[in-house]
Amino acid sequence: MRTSKPRLRIGLIGTGFMGKAHVFGFAAAQRVFDLPFELELHTVADRDEELAAAAARTLGFARSSGDWRSLVADPEIDLIDITAPNAFHHEMALAAIASGKHVYCEKPLAPTAAEAREMADAAAAAKVRTQVGFNYLCNPMLGLAREMIRAGEIGTVRSYRGIHAEDYMADAEGPFTFRHALAGGGALADIGSHALATAEFLLGPIERVMGDCITVIGSRPDGRGGRREVEVDDASRAFLRFANGASGSIEASWIATGRKMQHDFEVYGTRGALLFTQERLNELHFYSTADATGRHGFRRIEAGPVHEPYGRFCVAPGHQLGFNDLKAIEVARFVEAVAGLRPEPFDFRAGQRIQLLVETIQASAREGRWHVVA
Repeated sequence: MRTSKPRLRIGLIGTGFMGKAHVFGFAAAQRVFDLPFELELHTVADRDEELAAAAARTLGFARSSGDWRSLVADPEIDLIDITAPNAFHHEMALAAIASGKHVYCEKPLAPTAAEAREMADAAAAAKVRTQVGFNYLCNPMLGLAREMIRAGEIGTVRSYRGIHAEDYMADAEGPFTFRHALAGGGALADIGSHALATAEFLLGPIERVMGDCITVIGSRPDGRGGRREVEVDDASRAFLRFANGASGSIEASWIATGRKMQHDFEVYGTRGALLFTQERLNELHFYSTADATGRHGFRRIEAGPVHEPYGRFCVAPGHQLGFNDLKAIEVARFVEAVAGLRPEPFDFRAGQRIQLLVETIQASAREGRWHVVA
């Protein structure tokens, strides 16, 4: 006879692109993984009752609300999932933590490192579990790359290059949005955070940075016939020095015309190299100096069931995982952490670290000099 599992009741705040991605992650994780809980889509909140009710019908939530505070106050809800605009993360997460709820929050964690630290400190004091949404790190190919680096398969790492580029802000006449205000963070915080997270995931801590942050489109239509000044960067770059002695760089741009999802890295060592692009996220390319003369070249390693947890989704290699599958892996790992079965994969303290890197790069850009990461 099947033993019933305890329920983990979820309250979602925000139903845009990432809200839907989180719901898909919850749905798939429950079918693909043997989770320690039954996941229940309890209540969804949006900016008004009508939007929330429509989202509940579409996404499968039992209840809806036009006020996120009602989710935080509801004693039936165990986990608050925040996919609202960045500026609201701090207030929402602190309220949820104060109510003793676990919190799953999309990146960037908060507009400032100080706010992120307050959130991380509050979670630690309340002993609740937290997760920041960096699902690209859940890709089995990134896990394989880190394993190969740590095993010395490319020798001593000398240099690193990372980029995250998209074009969703490339139109200069596109409207001013919350992302263009200081609290939105800019390209470096919004997508450069992925490049920074990947760099440290693979090579370990970044110790020093030299940044360059640029606002290319100075103003945008404000929706009322006028224009509003853009307060953040459209493109940013930084030179990096890692604690392991390697040097490198990262770049972030949301005005990269033609790019829809470029999240790439290159790692060069004394015995080989690794290349990856999110545009072909089921492939890792490996060069080895040990190959025979006349046989050198990058070989493609294709994702398959041997690269866990790919096999839980598909038994055949080469059939590929997608963006929402990575969300499902992230959800599964966090749910296991809530159950005490594993450490939190990327908690608020880790999210605080990324915001610290962002702000250190921004400070370096303003002052035109190298900065040590505190």
